[in-house]
Amino acid sequence: MMSDYSPNIADIETAAQNLDGIAVRTPLLKSVRLSELYEAKVFIKREDLQVVRSFKIRGAYNKMVELSNRDKGHGVVCASAGNHSQGVAFACANLGIKGTIFMPTTTPVQKIYQTRKYGGSTIDIVLSGDNFDAALFAAQLYQKKHRSILVHPFDDPKVIEGQATVAKEIFEDASDPIDYLLFPLGGGGLAAGVSSYFQQLSKRTRLIGVEPAGAAAMKQSIAAGINTTLTDIDTFSDGAAVKRVGDRGFNICQKTLDRIITVPEGRTCSEILKLYNDDAIIAEPAGALSIAALEEIKNDIRGKHVVCILSGGNNDIGRIEEIKARSRLFEGRDVLSGNTASQLPPRKDFVNTVNVNAL
Repeated sequence: MMSDYSPNIADIETAAQNLDGIAVRTPLLKSVRLSELYEAKVFIKREDLQVVRSFKIRGAYNKMVELSNRDKGHGVVCASAGNHSQGVAFACANLGIKGTIFMPTTTPVQKIYQTRKYGGSTIDIVLSGDNFDAALFAAQLYQKKHRSILVHPFDDPKVIEGQATVAKEIFEDASDPIDYLLFPLGGGGLAAGVSSYFQQLSKRTRLIGVEPAGAAAMKQSIAAGINTTLTDIDTFSDGAAVKRVGDRGFNICQKTLDRIITVPEGRTCSEILKLYNDDAIIAEPAGALSIAALEEIKNDIRGKHVVCILSGGNNDIGRIEEIKARSRLFEGRDVLSGNTASQLPPRKDFVNTVNVNAL
């Protein structure tokens, strides 16, 4: 049953074998800046250095490589705000599978372009809806009509097991036992996989999921004791902004997570700028969540061994003005009257101004 599912170590080892030579074993690097700032040993798992610049290739490829030849012949379909689509596109090209990828109209141009680059002629891109959940609904309708295989971005056992290989690498590469492990929470696939692995092999590690304040679906669901659909979300942190988390992820995370931290979008923007200016790291909003959350637990982590998963680096330079504006507002350097959201710079990077077929 779905409620009983949890990836075991053998499943995750198999996923690692499937990904050998496909996904990059990304480095676990100590951050001097963060270690000094928080008086701790802070390490960053650099999934922004993955082949598609996010961890999503792990789950997508692990799911698709295990499809039967018959299922591969039906083709695959997915919905994604950008990173999962790139993983699916890469797998389509690598495995010779036809794919149809639904993406919200609010997806940054850079993510659309990268998806087209990785998938080439093996994929079709369809823009549908103004958020991930709307795109997923369209993808599910397509799947029923065409009998394609749905490669869900987070609510699928093989996808969760693929994402869990991030935890396997962290556990193997860490020089000392890990006291705190922080990771972004979107639909819950990465959180479910990572927390399952560490709960089985390192019970001392406190497992902390981090959500954008404008899309705290997991935190609200766990508080309610049932998977809950949000009525409205802020899609700024597009890689982690969902109205409803996966049922499998919810069932696992409510048992494994020690804490969920919600981070204001403005704080995330400030951290994106610090990562860029001080560390020469390009992080997307969802990718910076775990690092931005350190401020919330700074008194707890002093003297501890801490790992943050930087989940992705697919950021578009066209978003920089909005990122800077949100950062200034959060830090109180700009004081605007009325509805501040309406006074932020317009998102010129949205793909509803782009001819997708020309990418």
